[in-house]
Amino acid sequence: MAPIPGSGLAKGLAVTLRTMTKKTVTAQYPDVQPELPPRTRGVIALFEENCTVCMLCARECPDWCIYIDSHKETVPPAAPGGRERSRNVLDRFAIDFSLCMYCGICIEVCPFDALFWTPEFEYAETDIHELTHERDKLREWMWTVPAPPALDPAAEEPKEFAAARKTADKLAAEQAAQAEQAAQAEAETEAETEQAAQAETERPARATRATGAEESAQPSPTEETGRPESPAKPSSGPQEGQS
Repeated sequence: MAPIPGSGLAKGLAVTLRTMTKKTVTAQYPDVQPELPPRTRGVIALFEENCTVCMLCARECPDWCIYIDSHKETVPPAAPGGRERSRNVLDRFAIDFSLCMYCGICIEVCPFDALFWTPEFEYAETDIHELTHERDKLREWMWTVPAPPALDPAAEEPKEFAAARKTADKLAAEQAAQAEQAAQAEAETEAETEQAAQAETERPARATRATGAEESAQPSPTEETGRPESPAKPSSGPQEGQS
């Protein structure tokens, strides 16, 4: 069936009419910040504590806009008798955003999660040479990185989480056992202290009772003779046999 002549024009005019009758909404930027999607590619943030200066990001960058400088330091042995080790120390990490094409390859190839996308986009400069941002600025953008999306509830738990939880539960159990042993030892110490204090309190009373018992056990003079002693009568005259 052949199309009706002018139907396309009618459809276009209908769309124009619908748009003209809608209320226009103007985003009052910069007073009102736009609501960006969670996976917005703004700038690249650096978490330098995770950077090991492996140079993978700089080698894989198709624009060669990442500049890294480092030096080696000798680390003393962790235990006596061990050998010294050397490690790379990051001196400079800069990204030239006038060359960056926001491909995200550097973030994908980083094996230690040192680079992240951040939705920050307000970094325009009047001079193109100032678009090369050093690691201090990249570190400031790190705090604007959104939290990772929640995992699928039906997904299997990562093995790292399970191992970490198992270790944490084991450590918590050991700490609880140590706390219980400490509480039991403290309770035993308090009981021994109370017994010692009670014994010190009862010692004078026992000594007093023992003294009273000894005094009561000694016989009185009346009990030794069996009868009371009569007082001696004074003599009133000469004794018999004396003349």
